[in-house]
Amino acid sequence: MNMFLDSWHLFVLIYFFTINTFNTALVYLAYLNMRGTMRRSWVVQDKELFRHAALNSPISILVPAYNEEPNVVTNVHSLLSLNYQAFEVIVINDGSKDATLQRLIDEFDLYPVERANPNHISTQAVRQVYLSHYITNLVVVDKENGGKADALNAGLNVSRNPLIAVIDTDSILERNVLLMMARPFMEDPEVVAVGGVVRVVNGCVIQRGQVTRVGMPRNWLARMQVLEYLRAFLFGRAGWEALGMLMIISGAFGMFRKEAMVAAEGFRHDTVGEDMELVVRIRHRFAASGRKYKVRFMGEPVCWTEVPETLAQLGSQRDRWQRGLLDSMFSHRTMLLNPRYGRIGMVAMPYYILFEGLGPLVEVAGLVSVAVSASLGRIDLMFGLAFFCAAILLGVVMSLSALALEELTFHRYPGKGMILMMVFLGIAENFGYRQLNSWWRLKGTLNYLRGSRQWGEMARRGFSKPGDST
Repeated sequence: MNMFLDSWHLFVLIYFFTINTFNTALVYLAYLNMRGTMRRSWVVQDKELFRHAALNSPISILVPAYNEEPNVVTNVHSLLSLNYQAFEVIVINDGSKDATLQRLIDEFDLYPVERANPNHISTQAVRQVYLSHYITNLVVVDKENGGKADALNAGLNVSRNPLIAVIDTDSILERNVLLMMARPFMEDPEVVAVGGVVRVVNGCVIQRGQVTRVGMPRNWLARMQVLEYLRAFLFGRAGWEALGMLMIISGAFGMFRKEAMVAAEGFRHDTVGEDMELVVRIRHRFAASGRKYKVRFMGEPVCWTEVPETLAQLGSQRDRWQRGLLDSMFSHRTMLLNPRYGRIGMVAMPYYILFEGLGPLVEVAGLVSVAVSASLGRIDLMFGLAFFCAAILLGVVMSLSALALEELTFHRYPGKGMILMMVFLGIAENFGYRQLNSWWRLKGTLNYLRGSRQWGEMARRGFSKPGDST
C-alpha cells in the first residue's frame, strides 16, 4: 500500500509539473505571437484599405437570444454602431419566455416580412422574420426553442454574406473589431475561422453600447475570472495559434467563412460545446479531404462579456464546458494519434484528453491523497516542497506572466491599484478557486459519462451604468 501511494504521489507530482511547464512554454510562445501581432497593428489604422476591402467581404453577425431582455437592446445598438462598410445584424429569438422579442419590436420598429432563404441546415420552425422600418441592416428571426446551436443555424440560413460573426447577447464588441477580425480572411483565402479576445465586462461602464471605462467587478468571484480570462486568451489561445494547433474559438466571439460552416453542416445541436465542436469538425473534415485551411487568433479585437457572479452559475458553466470538451474529443476520436491529421491529431488532441479531459480527476484525487498523507505524517519535507512548487507556485507564475503579457501589449486595465489587485488575484486564485474549478470540471466529467446534455441558465444582471464599478 505504501509503495502504491508513493508511486501515485510521484505520478501526481510529475503530472502537475508537466502541465504547468507546458503552459509556461505557451506563455513564451504567446508573447512572441503577440509581439508580431503588435508590429502588424498599423494595418488596422489604414481605414481606406479596409473600406475598400470590406466591399468584397460583407459580414453577417449572428446573435442568438434566449431570455435576454436585460441586455438585448443595448447589445443590438452596440452592434449596429460597429465600424465596417457592409454588415447585417441577425438576432435570433430562440423561443424566449420573457419580453426579448417585444423589446426588439418596440425599440427598432420591426415589422413582419416574407423572406425566402435557402435552408442549408435543418432547424426548429421559424415563426416569423422581422425587418426594421428605419434600420436597413437589422434582421430579427423568431423561432421555436431549439437551443443555442439551433438558433445559430437558423441565423446561418437567413444570412446573406460570405463571412459570419457569432456573438453572445450578453457581450459587447469594440467598434473596430470587424475590421480586425476580417483582416486574416482578406489576406489569406485559406483562413476559415478567426477568434478574438474575450474580457470580463462586469464592473465596466457601458454607455451607448460601448465600454467607456474599464473597471474591476465588485463581486469577488467575477474578479477571479478577470485574470482567468486573460490567462485563457492571451497565453492559451495565442500560444496554441503560434503552434498552429488552435482548437477553440469562443462561442461568445468568433468569425467564420460561411462556406466552411455550411460544408461542416453548421453547429451541432446535440452537444453543449457547440463552439469547440464546430472548430474541431471543420479541422477534421478539411484535413480528411486534403483541403488547406487555417484557424487564426487575433489579440487586438475585444469582446466584453458578462460572467457568472454566483457559485451555482459558475459551477454550472464550468460543468458544461467540461462536457463540451469531452464530447468534442470523443466525437472526433479518429483524429487521435493519427498522423493524417498532423499536429492536431498527434499533439493537440492528446494534450486536451490527458490534461484537460482527465486533468480534473488527477488533480482532485492527487490533492486529496497528498493532503491526507500529509496530515498523517506520510509526506516528507522535500516532496512537500516539490509538490507545492509544481501544483501552486508554477500556477502563480503562469497567472502573473499572463498579467505581464497584458501590460506589455494592450494595457487595458488602468491604474496601479487595479494592477496590484490582479497580482493579488493571481496568487489567491491558486488557494481555493483553482481547486474549486477542478471539482466542477470533475463533476462535468461524471455528468458527461452519465449522458447529461443539460445546458443550464445564467441570470442576466444587465450592463453596468456609471458608478457601478470599482
